[in-house]
Amino acid sequence: MTGAAVLAVGVLAAGALAPPAAAAPLPGRPGSTVQQGLDELVRSDGMPAALAGVTDGGGRTRTYTAGVGDLATGAGAPRDGRVRIGSNTKAFTAVVVLQLVAEGRVELDGRIDTYLPGLVHGDGIDGGRITVRQLLQHTSGLPNYVEHLGEEIRHYEPRELLDLALRHGADFEPGRGWKYSNSNYLVAGLLVEKVTGRPLATEIDRRVIRRAGLRHTYFPAPGELRIRGPHPRGYYQDSADAPLVDATEWDPSWAWAAGQLVSTNSDLNRFYSALLRGRLLPEPQLDQMRTTVPAGAPFADGARYGLGLVGTPLSCDGEVYWGHGGSMTGYETRGGATEDGRAVNIAVTTQPGRATQKRMEEIVDEALCAAERPGEGVASGPEHGGERTSME
Repeated sequence: MTGAAVLAVGVLAAGALAPPAAAAPLPGRPGSTVQQGLDELVRSDGMPAALAGVTDGGGRTRTYTAGVGDLATGAGAPRDGRVRIGSNTKAFTAVVVLQLVAEGRVELDGRIDTYLPGLVHGDGIDGGRITVRQLLQHTSGLPNYVEHLGEEIRHYEPRELLDLALRHGADFEPGRGWKYSNSNYLVAGLLVEKVTGRPLATEIDRRVIRRAGLRHTYFPAPGELRIRGPHPRGYYQDSADAPLVDATEWDPSWAWAAGQLVSTNSDLNRFYSALLRGRLLPEPQLDQMRTTVPAGAPFADGARYGLGLVGTPLSCDGEVYWGHGGSMTGYETRGGATEDGRAVNIAVTTQPGRATQKRMEEIVDEALCAAERPGEGVASGPEHGGERTSME
């Protein structure tokens, strides 16, 4: 979520921390493209830690780590540790909205004013012209509230954040362009709450997290600053030459429906795989979710945006993988799943520049292309103890 890093400044009490000068080789399968890629993210890109989960077509997940999970103590990164997953949250929010569409409680091409009368209005902004679909696909023209946040670290209410956006003019007329804007998902979250009469966090938990069997994913409670369970520390860097500063514990409420969730790589693999297998949405709504338009920054070249879901072409066989990715103060995630059940997600513990993001995308591409497909057989186990495996 570009521009959000300024929010970390007020909560960094731990002081500057130095990254390791070089990453020592970590255990992993010989020749593993994923392990090699993670090692390179640490050695060459300066990431404090990198973590990955790879699920093959037989349902087996392997986890990988590189680097240091806590620069103050030198402790290694926990395998499959929890991280703030940023804008992957949008896929969860979109699933809930599309479930409401399937239930006949929301019309995908219905106007926002139908559900939230008078809420979305401003300079060139008219909720009577913006549809639910346009919110989920970033074609509404709503300006991005994140670009107008200050440096104050505190709890934010969704409508307070939306007001920041509505003070500015529309980026374009609804349906006349595409621009990534977190404001769209504020409105989508408010729509869920209005239609269901329950908090968005409750609906995501019962409709998505529990249904998909996600064991390490949660929506932080109001005022919850710490990350639950095993997790690598996240770090903020003011510039490429600046020291890394601990930014793990802070209030994520400014991201809400657009980016507040905490999860693990293996849970993200499980989520996207369950979604593509039709476990979370009926076929008509899943088809709508995968109906795309060309996307620009912050996504990979050739990526197309559906309804909270991004299709990215693979370098092999003309395939596409589906995911989203996310950037949040202290963490960055990239990855997704293919139609046949292969899935890869990668996390690093600071927000990198575009060159490092591209390297992460290349690792995802290589791993998905190399992963065993259904029917090819599943390896009996890791070659030695550097990986953890489980059946997902």
